Amino acid sequence: MSALLADFLDAYANALRRHLHAPSQAGLAEGYELGRRALVEGISLLDLTENHFRVVHDEQQRHEVAPDGGESESRVPENALEFLLQTLVPLDIATRGYLDGTRRYEQQRSRADDLAGRDAFRTALVESLQDGFFVADAQGTIIEVNTAFGALTGYGAAGVPYPLPHPWSSPEGTHYPDLGTEAQRFVIPIRHRDGRSVWLAVSTSALIKPEGNERIFVGTIRDVTAEHDAQARDQAASRLATAVGAATSVVEVLAVGLDELRRTVGAETAVVAVWPSRTAAPEVYVSGAGADGASHNGAAALDDRSRALLDRARRRPPRSLLAIPEGAESSEGLIAPLGETRDAAMWLRFAAPRAISAADWTLFSLLIGHLSLAVQRARNFDQARATSLTLQRAMLGPIELPPRFSVHYEPALPPLEIGGDWYDVVPLRDGTIGVVVGDCVGRGLSAAVVMGQLRTAARALLLRGAGPAQLLAELDTVAARIPGAMCTTVCAAVLDPVRGLVRYSSAGHMPPILADVGRTGRLLEGGRSVPLATFDPPRRPEATTAVSPGSTLVLFTDGLVEQRGVDIDEGFAKIAAVLADTSGRLPREVADAVLSRLRPAAGYDDDVAMVVYRQPPAPLRLDVPAHADELAVLRRTLKGWLAAAAVPHDLAADLVAAANEACSNSIEHAYRNGNAGQVLLSATCDIDTVVIVVTDTGDWKPRASDPGYRGRGIDMMRALTEELDIDNSGPGTTVRMSVTLPAITFPVANPLRGTNRRIPG
Repeated sequence: MSALLADFLDAYANALRRHLHAPSQAGLAEGYELGRRALVEGISLLDLTENHFRVVHDEQQRHEVAPDGGESESRVPENALEFLLQTLVPLDIATRGYLDGTRRYEQQRSRADDLAGRDAFRTALVESLQDGFFVADAQGTIIEVNTAFGALTGYGAAGVPYPLPHPWSSPEGTHYPDLGTEAQRFVIPIRHRDGRSVWLAVSTSALIKPEGNERIFVGTIRDVTAEHDAQARDQAASRLATAVGAATSVVEVLAVGLDELRRTVGAETAVVAVWPSRTAAPEVYVSGAGADGASHNGAAALDDRSRALLDRARRRPPRSLLAIPEGAESSEGLIAPLGETRDAAMWLRFAAPRAISAADWTLFSLLIGHLSLAVQRARNFDQARATSLTLQRAMLGPIELPPRFSVHYEPALPPLEIGGDWYDVVPLRDGTIGVVVGDCVGRGLSAAVVMGQLRTAARALLLRGAGPAQLLAELDTVAARIPGAMCTTVCAAVLDPVRGLVRYSSAGHMPPILADVGRTGRLLEGGRSVPLATFDPPRRPEATTAVSPGSTLVLFTDGLVEQRGVDIDEGFAKIAAVLADTSGRLPREVADAVLSRLRPAAGYDDDVAMVVYRQPPAPLRLDVPAHADELAVLRRTLKGWLAAAAVPHDLAADLVAAANEACSNSIEHAYRNGNAGQVLLSATCDIDTVVIVVTDTGDWKPRASDPGYRGRGIDMMRALTEELDIDNSGPGTTVRMSVTLPAITFPVANPLRGTNRRIPG
């Protein structure tokens, strides 16, 4: 036994005996201090307790129990136990602290092992995700990614961190500092490390890290390129279909369709060649860089290589695409046939060679298919239009018109261009001219059928000699027997160019407008009654109005002046104002001016039929000095008079040249002896003949046998006129020139618009 242990046991025994003999709090406090001493000196509990029970046994043996009770005997074990427990208190506290520390250590060790397992599990879980996973700090730097992220972007965990701008980001992409603090979902385009364009759906959440209260972003990415491409294809097809939906001709389809197609696929130029026949050169349409519109000269618009490529493409099966050059990793463009008739092909040229993906092939095939269908539909429209125009030529009226007439038909229903409006101009045996303008109720083929029957009946009545009122009265009977003819409006007139009169009668129709030279037009409102087959009037009224020389008469249907939201009187006033400034224009030019002035921005919403007539002007008489300076005045004045007489421009130019030659001869030769003289020019016009007479009072100069390079004036005048008569038998010379005004070949409907339209670049 060590001295330290022996000393402690002696001290404990002495303290215990004192407490047993005189129990007190001081004794218990001494026991507590001994417990702390045992803890410090490392006294074991076994030595302490053995020593305790030995001292207690010795004390019990030494003291005899009193004969009058066992109080002393019963108090010794109780006081000894109390002392022992007080001694053991410090040891118990130390023991429990040790045990708690051991337990905490075991718990921390277990927790550390658990955290390591959980971190491994988290890593395995993140790596097992098919979606890409990333963590970004508050500045947008990517600090952690999984394997799937690397596969989707081409940038894996080995390259982290990825600061802004991220190597995969596109200029239009969303950057992470823009995410804010709320959860975000968006789709962005990126550029994969291998150069591919990829669309990613990104889902992010903002978190706060407990360490340092730092904000981070945790998110996932998913490849949605296929879904995006499918949606983009649908949208592109919808845009193209919308763009060409209203087009009713091949040129209109290509004008809008090529431009939309070129922008959608990112091509620099789109070229379409259409072969009208096997031997003809192709018609070429170009959109994009270098586009110069539609060309009907294939040789001028295509080089040999382009022509060969397009000719090869049109012979391929429908909806087949071929990259140029074939088999190369990158292509400079695509060629494809348009439609199924093998007479049209397209070439899409890129600004720089590029690889064509499977999605690109699908998109190109879809769009070219839509364009092919639109072209085929437009061709069907063109065929329907040709059929309708053929029908109109048989129903609307004459193609050849008498001189000084112009007619115009403006349809409001493409593509068939058939309606119920009509006109007719009928030369009669007595030199007068019958004019009829009418408008059947409704539109389309049914109205055209009614129109054709009424037009035929009206022409027959005119040829039989019926006047305007009689014609309408008999048309009442005809219209009553034709289904759909009720309420047809008609204006019938008979023009007498020689007497300068017009007789007219109106069955509920728009009043004609008559404009004297240089004056605002006025409405002819006489002879008015109800439309056809509505009531049974006792008689149809008729009115007669003088038509002054050079005046202009216009008959038209209500589509010209009836516009939604516009007072009809405003339309009448516009026509009257236009006619005040058109006395020097040809009837065709008058019709164009009226239509241009009244045409709504969106076009006419009803058919328009119009007849323009020009009364022969008053005779022209010019008496001027025989000086060369006067020739310009003579030419200018004669040209204006011929326009007022509705002489076609080419014929008027011939007449002006012939008259100028006659006047030049008079000025140069008639007064060669120096005597001053005059030159008289007169021009007259009747129903179909124009006569120009040039007279002087000088001497006739015989024609030389060899005039040389000069002296050809008479030959020229004879070539430019139909009849030439020179009278030099009396004083002075008279040159008489005359021509017959030709019948006017005029289309029954306005020409198809857009056939020469330039395609925008």
